[in-house]
Amino acid sequence: MTTVSDVLELVRAPAALTVLGDTAAGAQVAAGGFDRRGWMLPLASVAIYSGGMALNDWADRDLDAVERPERPIPSGRISPRRALAVAAGLGAVGLALAAAGGGRRGLAVAAPLVASVALYDLVAKPTTAGPLAMAACRGLDVLLGAGGSPRALPAALAIAVHTLGVTALSRGEVHGGSAADTALSLVATGAAAAAVDSVGPGVQTAAARLGGAAGSAVYLAAALPGQLAVVDDPTPKRVRDATRAGIGSVVPLQAAIVARGGSLAIAAGLMAVHATIRQRGRRGRKPGTGPARGDVT
Repeated sequence: MTTVSDVLELVRAPAALTVLGDTAAGAQVAAGGFDRRGWMLPLASVAIYSGGMALNDWADRDLDAVERPERPIPSGRISPRRALAVAAGLGAVGLALAAAGGGRRGLAVAAPLVASVALYDLVAKPTTAGPLAMAACRGLDVLLGAGGSPRALPAALAIAVHTLGVTALSRGEVHGGSAADTALSLVATGAAAAAVDSVGPGVQTAAARLGGAAGSAVYLAAALPGQLAVVDDPTPKRVRDATRAGIGSVVPLQAAIVARGGSLAIAAGLMAVHATIRQRGRRGRKPGTGPARGDVT
């Protein structure tokens, strides 16, 4: 019998915290924050992201039966049909929330975002274009918060570049990392941090610049150690740890962008989310428990 816990595991529920700041970053740099209905856009992001995770496991069900038999579908806790229904339902909810929170402009971004998620899961993921496809998904998620405004393009690019590096690195979660993917992740992390100062050219206060720099520093401190560890020891465990850290480190990057766009209060809230993710990770890490499930793949 499928339980709520099984469904939450299928959609990687804790990882959904990492997408809340995408739309906040887009809204902040494009319009100084959300309008009165904009609070629905982060929820749209969570629904689309979670649906994508369910679709990912549906598409990988045969491979997971060999490499990750403990996952909900190959272990028999969730049937493939039910997993596909969860994916479709969450995608539909995400589109509805995007339309409610962002109107036609929100839906105009959310529709290609959902299509991009499906393209990654069903077609692009095992190919060399996989990291680029995932990067496009997160860039579109930032633009969702901005209603597609070109003013949010630098912020969307920063998040996309970060995602490119993390996704490339994650390809070694089962069989170990490659030097090329590790190098790409390091370059992407540095480029994303360097891009923060360019996301809010209209906001030149000392507080905004300092907040952006502080957020970038926290981002680098969260992402780089794991990646550097993979350079020395590219084993699957090191890659999984670095991938998990990379996924979580996007939150201080979002906070840096929001702060650079002029909202220190929202940036502080995102930093609190980051602290929650790190604390949960420390509690949940159990030495010697075998292969991790993987957060991207």
